Amino acid sequence: MKLTILGSGSPEAYVRRASSGYLLEIGEDKILLDCGGGVFDNLVRSGRVPSDITHLFFTHLHTDHMMDYARLVHAAWDEGAPPLKVWGPKPIARQTELLFGKDGVLSPDLIARTELAPSQQVWVARGGTLPRAWPAPEVTEVSPGFTFEGDGWVLESCEVPHAQPAFDCMAFSVKSQGKKFVYSGDAGICPALSSLQQDADLLLHWCYRLSTDDVHPAIAEFSPTPADIAKSARDSGVKRLLISHFRIHMDSEEGRKSARQELAEHFDGQASIAEDLEVYTV
Repeated sequence: MKLTILGSGSPEAYVRRASSGYLLEIGEDKILLDCGGGVFDNLVRSGRVPSDITHLFFTHLHTDHMMDYARLVHAAWDEGAPPLKVWGPKPIARQTELLFGKDGVLSPDLIARTELAPSQQVWVARGGTLPRAWPAPEVTEVSPGFTFEGDGWVLESCEVPHAQPAFDCMAFSVKSQGKKFVYSGDAGICPALSSLQQDADLLLHWCYRLSTDDVHPAIAEFSPTPADIAKSARDSGVKRLLISHFRIHMDSEEGRKSARQELAEHFDGQASIAEDLEVYTV
C-alpha cells in the first residue's frame, strides 16, 4: 500500500495545508479517503488526474472532508471516466442528487455542456459521443461497521465520537497483503477505534489541538492531544503513527516541537506530523 497525504489541515484556509484527504494505492486501485477543500489541487500536484480515482470513501460529511467532492466528480466526468464509486454516511446520496440531479445546483452548467452545439463539438473532438450523459456517481450509503472487499484489500469501519447526532462518523482500516493501515477520521479516543487500530502498521490520527490549548470541555472530550493519541497508539500496538488535521495556530515551530516531544515521550515507534504531498509505504 502507498499512502499520499493530499490534505493534512483543518477547515481553516491555509496555504500550507489543504483540508482532509488521503490517497491509498493498492494494485490498480486508487482509493480516496475524504475529499476536503484543496484536495483536488493536491491530487493534480501529486501527478494524478481526477479520473484515476477508483473508490471514494467518506468518514463523515463535515465540509472540510467533502468540499472538493463536486469538483472531483465533475472533472473526472469531463475526462470521460466511468461513474465514480462512492461510499459514505447519509445523506451523501441526497447531497449528490442536489449537486448533479436534473434540478441540482450544477444543472445550468450541465445543460450548457451537454446541449449547446459548441460544447457538444468540443466533447466529440475529445473522443466523446452524443448524447452526452450527466455525471452520475454510484453512491452507496453506509453505516458504521460496514465492510468492503476490493481487489486484494479489505476496508473495515467503526463508529467514532465526533459530530453525532448530526451525522454518522467513522474510522477506517484497510488491510492488504498482511499490512494494516488505519485512518481515524475525526475521532475521540474510544474502545471501538482502539480495537480497529490494534497492531496497525500505520495509524493516521486527527489532532485538532495541542495540550497547551485552552478549549471548551465539549471540544476537549472528543479532541485528543498528541500525548493522548500517542498513548492510545502505544497501547494498541501500533507500529508507526502520523498525526494530521493541524490547525494554523498549531503549526508554528513551537507548536510542532511540542507535538513531537509528546509523541516521542509516549510512543516508542516512529511518529511524526503529516505534511501535504508526503508519501508513505505501508
